[in-house]
Amino acid sequence: MENDLLLLWLAAFPLMGSPGPATLSLAGLGIAFGFRASLRYLAGIIAGTTAVLLLIATGVTALVLSQPVLLVGLSVLAAAYILYLAWKIATAPIGRIAARAEQAPAFVPGFSLAVANPKAFAAIGAVYAGHTLVAQDLRADAFGKLAALAVVIVIVNTLWLAFGATFSKALTNPVVGRAVNIVFAVMLVASVGFALLGG
Repeated sequence: MENDLLLLWLAAFPLMGSPGPATLSLAGLGIAFGFRASLRYLAGIIAGTTAVLLLIATGVTALVLSQPVLLVGLSVLAAAYILYLAWKIATAPIGRIAARAEQAPAFVPGFSLAVANPKAFAAIGAVYAGHTLVAQDLRADAFGKLAALAVVIVIVNTLWLAFGATFSKALTNPVVGRAVNIVFAVMLVASVGFALLGG
């Protein structure tokens, strides 16, 4: 089982940790608002991505994907929120992070984005379906994969927020700080386009 767990993690970290709407939003918010101010948003992303994992594990995802109207509705809502979030990142004040902590998005926006993130369904679905930890016991296998992938969700998303927050301390120059915020906002919007076109 240890080898199977290692193989699952070797697949999960690059797939689930690659740039996408949730991870880039965390990095962008880390840059714009700092690590501490973005913790509630991080908690929402982790909870929402874990909800996606549970939807995949229980088979509910198959029901959602079989309803084209629901799928389109979720995609439109997610795209609209990501555009708003990109604007918030691009226009965030530069410098004095503590003074603008209350402006950072909170738990519910993070949760909503994670649940409507097409990349999360694709990446988690691929890893979950493509690996077996306990071949002779389906329940133990499901619980093992849930625990292993929950660890990946926490680590990957926390690292992306920390990555962005690291830059926030160095980007006190208004011109450079604004340029970096805009770059991350554009990357966030582009990641949604790629996720929707790829999905």
